[in-house]
Amino acid sequence: MTDEGRRLILIRHSLPEMVPGLPANQWHLAEAGRLRCKALAEQIAPYRPDVIVASTEPKAAETAELVAGALRKPWHIAAGLHEHERSDVGWIDREQFEAQVAEFFRRPGALVFGSETADQTHERFAAAIAALTAMHPGRSLAVVAHGTVISLFVARSAGAEPFALWSRLGLPSFVVLSVPNMDLVTVVEHVATG
Repeated sequence: MTDEGRRLILIRHSLPEMVPGLPANQWHLAEAGRLRCKALAEQIAPYRPDVIVASTEPKAAETAELVAGALRKPWHIAAGLHEHERSDVGWIDREQFEAQVAEFFRRPGALVFGSETADQTHERFAAAIAALTAMHPGRSLAVVAHGTVISLFVARSAGAEPFALWSRLGLPSFVVLSVPNMDLVTVVEHVATG
């Protein structure tokens, strides 16, 4: 395949089972999240992903495995695609969490919460995406990752406002970019499940 028509499909993982006291990077999919993966596969199928790649986090890997199975496509895990490093942040309520994420996007060079700045998070994720596109030349990729890293990448690649995008992305959802220019093709904020 030539670059024309190639896509990068950035998928926010499906609904996890949220376990207070367990870091979010260790959460697995909830049963409802597993069920949503069939609809997710159906909705990304028109973009013809050749390979599905997941972050190392269980909820992303499980989403990728289910989507790849439904589409009969290969999948693998890759380093660098994980969420903003914040496993040291304990359980906080939704309103406080959203305020911290908004500040994270607003002050990208500052260590707002967690152990990575927005700039460091973006650098890591963008390097992982560049490595994957080089590893799979001429192929469309579906990358199952996380809301914050996807929002940072799309904001800096295609000009979206990061917090507004982050706020709109459901569990699951996806953003489609053209390759190699990373122009925004579409945003599917919520995957309909029938």
